[in-house]
Amino acid sequence: MDLVIINDQGQQTASLAASDETFGRDYNESLVHQVVTAFLSNARSGNSKQKDREEVRHSTKKPWRQKGTGRARAGMTSSPIWRGGGKTFPNTGEENYTHKVNRKMYRAGVASILSQLARDGKLKVVESLGIDTPKTKLLAQKLKGMGYDTKVLIVADSVDENLWLSSRNLANVYVVEPHQVDPWSLVKFGNVLMTKAAVKQVEEML
Repeated sequence: MDLVIINDQGQQTASLAASDETFGRDYNESLVHQVVTAFLSNARSGNSKQKDREEVRHSTKKPWRQKGTGRARAGMTSSPIWRGGGKTFPNTGEENYTHKVNRKMYRAGVASILSQLARDGKLKVVESLGIDTPKTKLLAQKLKGMGYDTKVLIVADSVDENLWLSSRNLANVYVVEPHQVDPWSLVKFGNVLMTKAAVKQVEEML
């Protein structure tokens, strides 16, 4: 699979021969869905806590007499059908949302996403991506010159302080190193800009 190498003006200057095992796979939609779902599920803390009818603050007094009022029978204001009552099936705060995905499946899913991005022309390569001073405006201008006006995921072989500080105030830009690439970010951002050295590192990982 040949990846497009661009310059600071977004023009193609050359091509990079990349591994078909990483950037030339067939797109497996079911596998990608499973990998992305598992990644998001494993990121959940599961500490949401709700109260049942025993834990809510209430009076044990019967709201009104059993018969003669014309209203439905009620024994306690903690009933789940009452406003302010307890939850019928509350979250206990100890839920486990983790999904197990084999390492081989996870790597294949990430490679499948990268391959589809490369085929769609949404994955491009630059020789290097360095910023002389930590200024957001400089990085924004550089990306705009390359043709990135929307979301973009930058995968750099090494993220120095200048690049990190310049990118953190850009809402649609996310900078990571190769070992931090995850399937959700690839799907979410859609456009990927990788340095030449980062391509080699991703190939070694996957």
